[in-house]
Amino acid sequence: MASLLQIKDACKSYGNQVLLDSAEATLIEDVKVGFVGRNGAGKSTLLRCILGDEQLDRGEIVRHPRLRLGYLRQHDPFLPGETALEFLMRDSGQPDWKCGEVAGQFELKGAYLDGRVDKLSGGWQTRVKLAALLLHEPNLLLLDEPTNFLDLRTQILLEHFLRSYREACLIVSHDRAFLAATCTHTLDLSRGKLTMYPGKIDAFLVYQQERREHEERQNAATQAKRRHLEEFIAKNKARASTATRAKSKSKQLEKLELIEIAGDEPTARIRAPQVDPRKGPALRCKDLSIGYAERQIASGIDLEIDHGARAAIVGDNGQGKTTFLRTIVDSLQPLSGEIRWGFGCTIGTYAQHVYTSLPERQTVMEYLESVAARGVKTQEILDQAGALLFRGDHVEKPVSVLSGGERARLCLAGLLLGQYNILILDEPGNHLDVDTVEALAEALIAYQGTVIFTSHDRHFMKRVANCIIEVRDGRVVNYNGAYEAYLYAVNKEIDDGEREAAAARKKTPIPAGRPIAAAAKPARRNEREVRKEISTIEKTIARLDSQKRQLNTEMMQTSNAAQALKLHNELEAIAGPLAEAEERWCQLQEELDPES
Repeated sequence: MASLLQIKDACKSYGNQVLLDSAEATLIEDVKVGFVGRNGAGKSTLLRCILGDEQLDRGEIVRHPRLRLGYLRQHDPFLPGETALEFLMRDSGQPDWKCGEVAGQFELKGAYLDGRVDKLSGGWQTRVKLAALLLHEPNLLLLDEPTNFLDLRTQILLEHFLRSYREACLIVSHDRAFLAATCTHTLDLSRGKLTMYPGKIDAFLVYQQERREHEERQNAATQAKRRHLEEFIAKNKARASTATRAKSKSKQLEKLELIEIAGDEPTARIRAPQVDPRKGPALRCKDLSIGYAERQIASGIDLEIDHGARAAIVGDNGQGKTTFLRTIVDSLQPLSGEIRWGFGCTIGTYAQHVYTSLPERQTVMEYLESVAARGVKTQEILDQAGALLFRGDHVEKPVSVLSGGERARLCLAGLLLGQYNILILDEPGNHLDVDTVEALAEALIAYQGTVIFTSHDRHFMKRVANCIIEVRDGRVVNYNGAYEAYLYAVNKEIDDGEREAAAARKKTPIPAGRPIAAAAKPARRNEREVRKEISTIEKTIARLDSQKRQLNTEMMQTSNAAQALKLHNELEAIAGPLAEAEERWCQLQEELDPES
């Protein structure tokens, strides 16, 4: 398979911060790569360099002449008053039937396609931008955090599309479930170096942990050998009879080197508020109606959430999840009905509007000290700040210079330093990397209070939620089932819709001017010839599969970076022929038994 893009000896720094340090990687056609790394590692910067919006300090990015990049735009490219269909036709230059066909993959039809695009919610506008991107037929898609703020249904639709997409993708995301569902390879950026792993995100994380443990064992053995040599040298260097041996041991000691373990970056350890467990209902809603003076969002809400529950609020964008949260924390008045919190409930809120209320003149440390519960020690505050990426001199930064993401993390750190026994969290995982999201999940699972939260991160949802509340079609109800059951129901609904759409397309006459591919039917070979080729292909598959297993084993055991890169390149070299052989085997089986 051809290389679409090569990153060679890439170096990029901002002041003292080194993002890329002689980094190298190759992206090949038809391969979907999940791009991971800590917050601030430089993933988005590398994407901007690939797009040509920024320049490397040194090195080069080699692009194949046939490369057609597609990038999901974050800004709104819509004209005032235009419909989604008009935008798609204007942006792509494609006819209406083609635009409608691609838009249909994201359930853009009816009023969503023919109505004004500026009236759609953010999630639906993202669907329109995705459709526009695909109409340009790129052969390398660059997606930077595509699932941020997308509802579950849109995420699943995007997954379905990417799984069937025949071209290459580079996807930056902290959503492990999304990467696992869409990407076959994992690209890691750590300490300025790029490492391509020929496997999915979960296998990469296991490999990363096993490699770290292997390196730690090697370092422990090296340290023990060092101590042994040092003791021998100290005892024998002064004696004439053993001085020569002591000198020889000194040379051995000089050659012993410890492995620099890449995983030695700071690890998030988040501490949830320490509260006493309670019994009974924490929240009761009775005949509640929520919304605004001009529009009711949901009505007839009768709901109970018990103390100790971790309730996930789910539903499509625009259905009213945030409206419900704002109503129960009293930042939005209910239209009618009753909201009653249990006796002694203390409520801490993390939501979009909280970021704007931070005291501009305080530093990060001053703010955290002001909101921390009484008795919390300075070191605990520093640990919580560090877990949420405020480390070293960053705790002295004034709030006024913080970015939106930094303010969000600061609010979350302050909330977790309090003594609240109810936590209301609106998208707490946004702006956090994979490790920090996992640490937050662990903290919330250990928390003895009640959590009511929204999130678009399915891995986080599965880990944390033990209660599902769905906001849909003007109702808010306790969904009777685990999060996996809810996921299954949404997937089934989408699959059923796609089957109906496919059936409808078959019945629809092809528009005039639409190209029709007339495939000539090849003459059928005799069975003996087909079986002979199958036998040859099976031997090829067995040989390549054996090589792949052997290379994977060697890659797991090696601690030499150059050797690991060599093994990885060898793995990539056989991945293409193996996939082609397996595809050919399937074709031959169909040729052998066309009715099956």
